[in-house]
Amino acid sequence: MVSTSGHTLAGPSILDSFREELLPMADIVTPNLKEASALLGGVPLETIADMRSAAKAIHDIGPRNVLVKGGDLPASLDAVDVFYDGNDFYEFRSSRIMTPNTHGTGCTLASTVAAELAKGSQMLSAVKVAKRYVEAVLSYSKNIAIGGGCQGPMDHLLKLKSNVERRPFDPCDLFLYAVTDSRMNKKWGRSIVDAVKAAIEGGASIIQLREKEVDTGDFLEAAKACLKICRVHGVPLLINDRIDVALASDADGVHIGQSDMPAHVARALLGPDKIIGVSCKTPEHAQQAWVDGADYIGSGGVYPTNTKENNKTIGLDGLKTVCVSSKLPVVAIGGIGMSNAQAVMRLGVPNLKGVAVVSALFDRECVTTETRKLLEVLKESTKIAN
Repeated sequence: MVSTSGHTLAGPSILDSFREELLPMADIVTPNLKEASALLGGVPLETIADMRSAAKAIHDIGPRNVLVKGGDLPASLDAVDVFYDGNDFYEFRSSRIMTPNTHGTGCTLASTVAAELAKGSQMLSAVKVAKRYVEAVLSYSKNIAIGGGCQGPMDHLLKLKSNVERRPFDPCDLFLYAVTDSRMNKKWGRSIVDAVKAAIEGGASIIQLREKEVDTGDFLEAAKACLKICRVHGVPLLINDRIDVALASDADGVHIGQSDMPAHVARALLGPDKIIGVSCKTPEHAQQAWVDGADYIGSGGVYPTNTKENNKTIGLDGLKTVCVSSKLPVVAIGGIGMSNAQAVMRLGVPNLKGVAVVSALFDRECVTTETRKLLEVLKESTKIAN
């Protein structure tokens, strides 16, 4: 009826239809202050008490639930919404985000509520999720500068504000796949950032951050710092398991295991352009990864390793079986180093694109030197195979 910017979108002539026909059909109605006032004949709404009264009065018209949005409430330092279900009132508060990029806030909130209800959520829970989502999106997009108007768009976490051009995933990036380890970094007195920088300087073609013993906040900041280094060198950065960290840091993708979030769910969250890798031990795993929309699979452990407890090895024969059955490019992982990398790369299956390495790089005094050595071994093995 009335946009966030104050423009009237529906004239007085249809208010009676809203009251008599539309609202009695609704599971929920989500008016802003101006809309709520219009529905109630122009009554002024200036306080939270006014919003509560308006929510109850609108509920009496017929909708099962009412959410009066107080983003424009002049008397409040916070953004306060009032929810009424016919029995109880609930107040949802969030910090007021000062930004001109508010185009679409109302539609976004209502659509999120609808999506959550379709997923089976209860109404109160759906409203909570929607409120948190809109707050996150407003904060994320507060500094976007698009167009010449006085009101800009929200960025629904779709990276409108990013000017980074991503190149498509190249299976050749899997050639020397460096996987960090927090325990090894601690042992050698290295930060995550130092470890990543050293591996890239040695020739690593893709980086995966696998940090099991780091607090989420520290991990996120380290991922952002690592991403800057990776972008300068054109090296993709993946996050192990943590979809949340990948999203928050804008990393290039994730690598997930069989016990983690399914790849198709990760794809829905990350979008079509991010890289998704899946750990696979069997042809059935590989087939499912392809069906779920993964970009590559990591197969192993090929050899015994100390970096994962109770990790069943599949050997070279098992690796070859998975490669032959896979429709996706494959990177071998598990116990691979200087002594056995050539044997892995000489299997003679075209979709085996490289090796993923942890200890052979990061459990060493000089990561850069060890990475360069292994890179030469890999290059030599591909010459022999060809």
